[in-house]
Amino acid sequence: MPPWEVPSDQLPPVAAVQKLLRALADPVRLEMVRRLAADPAGEASCSSLYEGLNKSTATHHFKILVEAGILHPVMVGSLRGHRLRRDALQQTAPGLLDALMGALARQP
Repeated sequence: MPPWEVPSDQLPPVAAVQKLLRALADPVRLEMVRRLAADPAGEASCSSLYEGLNKSTATHHFKILVEAGILHPVMVGSLRGHRLRRDALQQTAPGLLDALMGALARQP
């Protein structure tokens, strides 16, 4: 396991709803989560989760999402990536992720 990958049992807990909403309020982070939610495996390489950002800015956004308990850093093949913590989010904030993804899907 790479040093930056956190074992599942050592992940931070999913944050309170206020912190979750603050993390998801940024359009870039919301798009990252939307792309992960749309992936059947719920995981993807970092570079496939954003466009038009430099790497340090993307890393900052990933850090906020990990600290809020939304993402889990993992290896995707030979690349760094993230996994959406769908089950943990559902336990902490039932329906939040589905409601957000549904609202995004209805936007023009």
